[in-house]
Amino acid sequence: MPTYVATVRDSKKTQKVEANSLAEAKEKLMKKGLAVQDLKESKGFEMPDFASMFAKITVKEMAMFSRQFAAMFNAGVPMVRCLGVLSDQCTNPKLKKALMKISADVNEGVSLAESMRKHPNCFDNLYTSMVDSGEIGGVLDEVLNRVAKILEDSARLQNQIKSASAYPKMVGGLAVVIFIAMTTFLLPIFAKIFEDLGMELPALTQFMLAISKFLRTPPLVLTAIAGIAAAIAAYKAYYKTPAGCLQIDGMMLKLPIVGELIRTTAVARFCRIFGMLTRSGVPMLTSMEIVRDTAGNVIIGNAIEAARTEVEQGGMISIALQKANVFPTLAIQMMSIGEETGELDKMLLKLADFYEDEVEQAVKGLTSMLEPLMMVGIAGMVGMILLSMYLPMFKVMDGIG
Repeated sequence: MPTYVATVRDSKKTQKVEANSLAEAKEKLMKKGLAVQDLKESKGFEMPDFASMFAKITVKEMAMFSRQFAAMFNAGVPMVRCLGVLSDQCTNPKLKKALMKISADVNEGVSLAESMRKHPNCFDNLYTSMVDSGEIGGVLDEVLNRVAKILEDSARLQNQIKSASAYPKMVGGLAVVIFIAMTTFLLPIFAKIFEDLGMELPALTQFMLAISKFLRTPPLVLTAIAGIAAAIAAYKAYYKTPAGCLQIDGMMLKLPIVGELIRTTAVARFCRIFGMLTRSGVPMLTSMEIVRDTAGNVIIGNAIEAARTEVEQGGMISIALQKANVFPTLAIQMMSIGEETGELDKMLLKLADFYEDEVEQAVKGLTSMLEPLMMVGIAGMVGMILLSMYLPMFKVMDGIG
């Protein structure tokens, strides 16, 4: 909470008071019977608020905040009071700090959207644009509920993808552990036996013994780990460049199965957010600018930007998106019908429901396909290790026979 320093009339001493705003600080001092001559915020050294610096705001927390704010505001509670209550009960330090400052700004006459824009780590462009339209149209509670719906749908979609990827990650991790354990601890036992036999080992056995020797040599393992870390860092650095982002995102869209899933997810997000924004009264060009930034893929984002430029010149959004050859034909046709009938927002939300279901089914299908493949992969890995151990024995038995 900010600290304010007041110069009190008929006194050589200054008074310090903690308050959310200048007006609140002045009110507190006046209640004490002090005649305030000068009042300003303290600029003294303050320890960094590490709790709020490193706190992460989840989509679920933002959705809950939006629902609660909408319910209180709809019940007739003043906006400043709503923000005060929500900041008091907020458990996330970063969001709590932002809400306290927003409450102070609103109390001094700043609009809610404008004060939220000062905290981009908590409220993104999508959120503030919808709040701005809600304030202008006098339907802030309705808009907040729509924001919550967008956030909840986004969280549900993310959770479906995370749940689907959790099993392959777990099985893949288990496979790596089994492989390392067998090659590090089991193969060396057989290596000693093979040395005593003094025979020429099969190529597979030699290959596995080389891997075993590598894993039991710490400097080589550390070098390999450092190399992998450097490769990952280089990939991330390249992806941050415009050319790298364009190339990698383009390659991702061309991948079998995964590319189609990425495209469908982006289309579902576009339809949901664009539909909600236009329904809430946000201008179309502004809405397109927002959905461009939330596309999740630079190729799709560029297609939306190209369409935005054409719409700005008087073109139709469906025709503009069709030229990009990124969006599915069904989505283009449905948007065209929506534009012709003047119900683009309704059509977009119906498309969003359809493509979100498509994503859900695609994720389930991908998971069901990956499960047996992972099992076969683990069985093949273990089988290869066992075969490399028993092939020399079979060769010895053939020689005896």
